[in-house]
Amino acid sequence: MGGRWGDGEVLGVSVSARAVDGAATAAVCAAVAGAFGVRPREVSLVAGERSRTKVLEVCVDADQGRRTLEALLAR
Repeated sequence: MGGRWGDGEVLGVSVSARAVDGAATAAVCAAVAGAFGVRPREVSLVAGERSRTKVLEVCVDADQGRRTLEALLAR
């Protein structure tokens, strides 16, 4: 996980789970939770259920979340 995907502030996340029955989405949410230091249930899918590009909401302190995101994007 890390680096930019495409333009803007889109974090690149790669998982080995197949896109069947939501397995890939669950793996992405779990990976993001680990990177942000939160429990998997604190990451939720906002948009992109069937898309390669997903919008997630992470329940984390805003300042800490911004710092973590910036560090991950800089990889």
